Amino acid sequence: MLGLEDILYLFLDTLGAHAVLVIFLFAVMDERGWQRLKKLPVLLISPLTATALELSLRAAIPGAWTICYCISSCAILLICTLWVRWAWRIGSCQAFAAVCMAGILQVAASCLSMLFIKIPLNGVLQYVVEYTAILAAAALLYRLRFGAWFRLLLENEPGQRCTALLIFALEAAMEAFFILQRGIQPEYLAAYYLLAVTMAALTAGLVTYLARQFDAARKMEAQRDVIAQQQLYERDLDDIRREVRAFRHDYKNLLAGLSEQADEGELEDLRAALSKLDAGFDRHIGEKIRTSTQIGNLRIPQARSLLLSKLAYMGSKGIDCHLEVLYPVERVNMDIWDLTRCMGILLDNAAEAAAAAETPRVEIVLLAQGDWLSLRVSNPYAGAIDPNKLWTEGFSTKGEDRGLGLASYQRILARYANAASSTSWANGIFVQELTIGGRP
Repeated sequence: MLGLEDILYLFLDTLGAHAVLVIFLFAVMDERGWQRLKKLPVLLISPLTATALELSLRAAIPGAWTICYCISSCAILLICTLWVRWAWRIGSCQAFAAVCMAGILQVAASCLSMLFIKIPLNGVLQYVVEYTAILAAAALLYRLRFGAWFRLLLENEPGQRCTALLIFALEAAMEAFFILQRGIQPEYLAAYYLLAVTMAALTAGLVTYLARQFDAARKMEAQRDVIAQQQLYERDLDDIRREVRAFRHDYKNLLAGLSEQADEGELEDLRAALSKLDAGFDRHIGEKIRTSTQIGNLRIPQARSLLLSKLAYMGSKGIDCHLEVLYPVERVNMDIWDLTRCMGILLDNAAEAAAAAETPRVEIVLLAQGDWLSLRVSNPYAGAIDPNKLWTEGFSTKGEDRGLGLASYQRILARYANAASSTSWANGIFVQELTIGGRP
């Protein structure tokens, strides 16, 4: 039976471990302000819970230190993850990865403290030396911009889960190192602790390397996006120049016959011809300028690159494309690669159907309102459609061995409770609409 003094010692030991964890959490999250400190009192739930849990487990399973330690560590990991998610307002995977990374550094600090125990110092001075070393390590992480690289890695949405699982596996290995030190012979303990610290340093180096690779890939993708956008602008500028030359030619011909038309009293016909010419010129030029301008409102790089490539493809096939992105689209509550696959399927189907129409035209409307995003793609289609077979895999209005796109599209949307699709066909216009709401 543990006495009050033993319980207090256990709580203070757990509280000290949490203090070290928080120090490294601030370094990992690259926190440079003080506003998070106001939320620290809530984190006291974790050491209190961990102490109560460990006392209960010791009473229920006497002598099973390893089991008690593992269960207590899992409870601390869960509570700290929830606190980081609340304090920094980030996703669960990001918070979990941050706590695991801080846990790796905290275990390394615990191994260092074991080395300091061998130094003949009094209790207070020993704690001063230990925490000075911990603060120096955190300052070094700030100096090396480790937190900035770590947070950059967490921005890779498609790889967030894999990153969290990788760091959790490394953190579990570090915890195993800490547990196994109880069986190491005393003469090898110093080397063992240094090995654990080295493993933590290698983990930090791996995280930095992965973040740099992600940053390089993101910059490369941004460069490709800029090139594609420049190609679109150049193509539109060429079209505008041709329109201006044609407009000048037609306008001069009309003006050349002005005097003769005036003599014959046909000014009304001349006004109608000029109005028609002006309207056609404004429509074509305005469409090119509008497309070039509104593509900038789509601020999701992967989706913008896809849209640019599809616009270029439609232009090469002689398909008139009308694009509207009235408000900035900066995020969507769906995996970005699933969104691009859905967009690609809808745009490919619309382009193929429009190419066979008498007037090839595709209209694309992206509308963002708060957490909601709506994508509407429409195209002319003169054939007949059986709505009962539309979503059947393999069915297509374009022949056999086709029609896999919409079925795949439906399978993607089935994974998202916050996404819905609708289809309509009226007056020779086929319309596909995708709506993505807030978090499911």
